[in-house]
Amino acid sequence: MAVRNDNPGPERSEDAPAQTPEQEQADAGLGSKAPHFIRRSRPLHLSWQVAVFLVGLAVVALGVVMLPLPGPGWVVIFLGMGIWATEFVWAQLVLRWTKRKVTEAAQKALDPKVRRRNIILTTVGLVIIAGLGGLYLWKYGMTMPWKINR
Repeated sequence: MAVRNDNPGPERSEDAPAQTPEQEQADAGLGSKAPHFIRRSRPLHLSWQVAVFLVGLAVVALGVVMLPLPGPGWVVIFLGMGIWATEFVWAQLVLRWTKRKVTEAAQKALDPKVRRRNIILTTVGLVIIAGLGGLYLWKYGMTMPWKINR
């Protein structure tokens, strides 16, 4: 009975080293998420990849524009990366790496020493901002900075 491989990716040669179970699990789910009828036709699959790339590029570009402007810039950038990850392995690997780093940062932030340091720094920053705001109000009152006649 012949086994049919629907994945257009490179074939593994017989002399290639066998992957460990961890590598096989890590590689599971990588590759194109396009429907089967699109993957079956090379020209249609290539057109699909170009369309996915352009849509992802537009979303990432919109996210980059939103970084200095009001809006959820980073969220939109990662949404564009998610669009790319539906078709491109490199984007899937970038998203996995990002997810791993965010998880590590979240675990580190829950460390009591780091949490205590962050609370202290936030408190000191708020005290400095409140002091500067109080100094401004004491000196100028509720006058806006662009209406000060000095």
